[in-house]
Amino acid sequence: MAALREARDRADRADLVELRLDTVSDPDVAGALAGRKRPVIVTCRAAWEGGSFKGSEDERRRLLEQALDQGAEYVDIEWQARFDDLIVRTHGKRIVLSSHEFAHMPADLPARARVMRATGAEVIKIAAKANRLTDCLSLLDVDTSTDEHERTILIAMGEAGLVTRVLAGRFGSAWTYAGTLRDITQVSADVMLDDYRFRSIADDTEIYGLAGSPIAHSVSPAMHNAAFAAIGRNAVYLPFPAADAGDFATFARRVGLKGASVTIPFKVPLLDYVTDVEPAARKIGALNTLRMNTNGWHARNTDAEGFLRPLDDRGIALSGCRASILGSGGSARAVAVALASRKASVTVHGRDRDRSERVATLVSGATGEFPPARGTWDLLVNCTPIGMRPLIDRTPVPAESLGGGLVYDLVYNPEVTRLLREAAAAGCQTIGGLDMLVAQAMEQFRWWTGVAPPAAVMRAAAVQRLSEFRADEDHVV
Repeated sequence: MAALREARDRADRADLVELRLDTVSDPDVAGALAGRKRPVIVTCRAAWEGGSFKGSEDERRRLLEQALDQGAEYVDIEWQARFDDLIVRTHGKRIVLSSHEFAHMPADLPARARVMRATGAEVIKIAAKANRLTDCLSLLDVDTSTDEHERTILIAMGEAGLVTRVLAGRFGSAWTYAGTLRDITQVSADVMLDDYRFRSIADDTEIYGLAGSPIAHSVSPAMHNAAFAAIGRNAVYLPFPAADAGDFATFARRVGLKGASVTIPFKVPLLDYVTDVEPAARKIGALNTLRMNTNGWHARNTDAEGFLRPLDDRGIALSGCRASILGSGGSARAVAVALASRKASVTVHGRDRDRSERVATLVSGATGEFPPARGTWDLLVNCTPIGMRPLIDRTPVPAESLGGGLVYDLVYNPEVTRLLREAAAAGCQTIGGLDMLVAQAMEQFRWWTGVAPPAAVMRAAAVQRLSEFRADEDHVV
C-alpha cells in the first residue's frame, strides 16, 4: 500500500488516478484514499477479468463497497461480476461498469454497450483487443450520444489500438488511460501529453501516421510530432501497425487520415490503393509517402531525395562515381535511382542474384559479388539491415575490405554502426542513416503541410527516442 500511495502521488500529470487494489498484498481502502490530491478510480480487478486479486469474490466486493462508502470519486466494477446492488445503492453514481476482452474484438459491442448502460451506471467502459487496425472501427459503431450524466470509455487494447487511446474523443470516450502495462500497450502520461500533445487534440486535429509492421521502434512519430509542435500545427502523428495493406487503407479512410509515411512491408502493396503516383515512386516501384487529395491517395517516394540530401550538404559530386550498393530491396532500388539520376556508375551487390539484377537493370547498372572487394568502389552504400540493433556487432563488409572512399550506412539504430566505425578507422568518410532518415522525413512533412520543418528539432527528437529505446532494452529482465 505504501508503494501504491507513492505511485498515486507521483501521477501529478493525470486528471484522475486509477488505484489498483488487486496489485497489492495488503489492500486497504482507507489508506488508498487518505491524503489524495486528485480524484481516483478504485479498482480491484478479478483474476478472471485480467486482474491479480487472490481473495474471494465476497472479499473483493467488500473492498469495492468500502471504496463507495468512504467517498472514492469512482469505483470500477466488472459487468460480469453482477454486483448490481452496488449500482442500485448509489443510483449508478460514481460507478464505472467495465468489460474486458483480452483476445479479440467482440461482435456484439453496440448491444453490449446498451445492456451495460441499462444498469444505470454513470460510466460504462469497454476495452477489447484489436488484432488489426480495422478492429478499432468497431468502437465507432457504439452509440455514445448519451445524456450529460452518462459517460462512455471505449478502448482497443494492443499495438493496433493505440489510436483509440490518443484519439479518445474521436471514439466517444470521456477519458483515456495512460500507464506502464505493456501487455495491453499502454503508453506513459509523459508520452501521451508531451509526444502526442493529448490535451490539444480536438475534432479538427489533422491525423497523420506511419503504416508498417513491425513499427514499435520507429522514431518517425517522435520526429513528426516534434515538428508539428515546433510550427504550431494542429496535427498528430501516430503509429499504425497494420495487418496488411487493405487493413490500413480501410482504417485510414474511415478515420480521415490526411497523410502517412509507409515502411516495410507495405511500400509496394499500397500502390494498389492509390489514385496518383509520382514518376520517381513509379520508377522505384515503391512508395513511402501518402497524401489524401480530393480524389484519393496521392503517392510519392522521398527516399531518393532523402538519400541525396546529406551528400549534397557535404558537396559530394556523384557524376562518374563508382557506387556499390549492398542489398537488393526497396531501399536499394531508391538509392540506385537516386545515384543514377546524378550519373554515378551503379553496381548492386546482393545475396539474391535475381533481385540484384532487377535493381541493376532499373538503372542500367551492373551486379557484383557480396560484399565488394576493396578498391572497386568510391562510394559504398549499405541498404541491408546488417548491423541494426540489437545485432550491433555485425557488419556487411569485413574491415579489411574497407579503405578510402565514402561509406554511407542507411542503418540508423545505432547511430554509429560497426561498419561506420571500421570505415572511419580505415580512412573513409562516413555518413550515417540518421541523416537520410531525417532528410526524407523533412520532405514528407513539407509535402503534407507546405511548410519546411526545422531539421534540428526533428533530428533531436529522433536521437532522444533512440536513447529511450536503448534505455528500455537495458532495463529488460
